[in-house]
Amino acid sequence: MSLRHAVLGLLAERPASGYDLMKLFETSLANVWPATQSQVYGELGKLAAGGLLSVSAEGPRGRKEYAITEGGLGELRHWLVETEPDRIKRSETLLRVFFLGVLTPVEAAAFLALEADRAGKEHAVLEELESTVEWGGNDISVHGRLALEYGLRFTAMQQEWARWAAARIGERAVAPQ
Repeated sequence: MSLRHAVLGLLAERPASGYDLMKLFETSLANVWPATQSQVYGELGKLAAGGLLSVSAEGPRGRKEYAITEGGLGELRHWLVETEPDRIKRSETLLRVFFLGVLTPVEAAAFLALEADRAGKEHAVLEELESTVEWGGNDISVHGRLALEYGLRFTAMQQEWARWAAARIGERAVAPQ
């Protein structure tokens, strides 16, 4: 996924200013694809220059509201339907798990306990987000809720796995070698 497609996707719902897009990122995409203000504004300029967005309104202090063009909608649809998602296969956490044998069982179990705690904290943040977002019937709300549910299930699985793995390390530590 790219920032380009995230911006196009948000603007496919309705026109928005850079400020509005930043608020949407914070309440919807931040856990999937975070972006800074300078990245979003830079991308808006590139997309407008490429004809994928147009300035639909201008306000005080140079405020611009952007709308997706037919070309932008075509690009978004192409990306959604005709390109293969980039499924990241790297995980520094799992790479470390492969080498936990270098540590004592107590150290390895402590590492896994920290991973369980991290996943639990991330899960709690997502639960808080779920309770504070005003879910509507628009596409961003419906599909954003699906993405949030993925995050909730994924962090719950990570926490459960880390606890399970720590228990396996603990069993190995007490088993005769």
